[in-house]
Amino acid sequence: MSDVILTRDGYEKLKEELRKLKSTKRIEVAHQLEVARAHGDLRENAEYDTAKEAKAQLESRIRTLEERLILAKVVDAEDTPTDKVYFGTKVDVKNRKTGDQMTFHLVADDEADVSKGKISINSPIGRSLLGHGVGETVETKVPAGIILFDVLKIYH
Repeated sequence: MSDVILTRDGYEKLKEELRKLKSTKRIEVAHQLEVARAHGDLRENAEYDTAKEAKAQLESRIRTLEERLILAKVVDAEDTPTDKVYFGTKVDVKNRKTGDQMTFHLVADDEADVSKGKISINSPIGRSLLGHGVGETVETKVPAGIILFDVLKIYH
C-alpha cells in the first residue's frame, strides 16, 4: 500500500473515527451479537447472521483506518505555494458555459465532501485543476461531458 496523503484536519478526523469505532461502535455491535445469540438456534437465526456481518464490517473498517493512519503523510497546506493548484489549496473557478463561480478545496479521498466544497485530488475535476495557475482555462472531462473552468484565484 502506498503513502496516504492527508491534511492535518483529515488525519485528525480519521483518528477520531477510529476511536469511536473501537469504543462505542464495538460495544454496540457486541451487544447486538449477544442479543441475537440469545434467540436460540444460530443456524437459522437471521438476526445473528446480520450481527456477525456487522461485526466483520466494523473490524474491516478498523483495520483499514489503522493501516491508513500508519501510512499517512500529513501535509500542512499553509506551506503550499499558491502559484498553482496543489493538494490542500483552495481554488475559485468559473464555469465558462454557465458562468457559475465555485470554490474547491483539493483534499485526499478520505476528506472529500462535495457539500463543503472539498473535492478529491483524484476526482476528474481535482485531477484536471492540479498544476494550473490563475488565468488559465482548464478542460475537465466528466461523465456529463466536458466542462471548461477559468481559474480565478488560488489560496489557503
